[in-house]
Amino acid sequence: MIIAKRKRNVTLSIRLTAEEKKEIATKAKQAQMSLTDYLIECSRKTTIKVTDLSAILVELKRIGNNLNQIARKANSRRFFFAKFDSVIEGQRKIYDAILNMMGEDKTWRQ
Repeated sequence: MIIAKRKRNVTLSIRLTAEEKKEIATKAKQAQMSLTDYLIECSRKTTIKVTDLSAILVELKRIGNNLNQIARKANSRRFFFAKFDSVIEGQRKIYDAILNMMGEDKTWRQ
């Protein structure tokens, strides 16, 4: 799709690596568009979804701390419970999935 001709009197500058610029220029060429038209079209069609999961992460960390306390007591034989391995593993998966959704490159740490 070619964007209608119009007066372009505003400049937007961005910094890229040579590799990033080459990749974008290649895609623009494949789409048979100018680099400017390609970037405008991509930005207009892209929906950014912002998800604030901070409160959920705080609560999950609290739950994780509680699970660790229970596990320590169970392992010290102060009282006996069924194994919590599956619960702890489930907690790790939830935590990692939320971090992934937030775009953070972290994993569960003990």
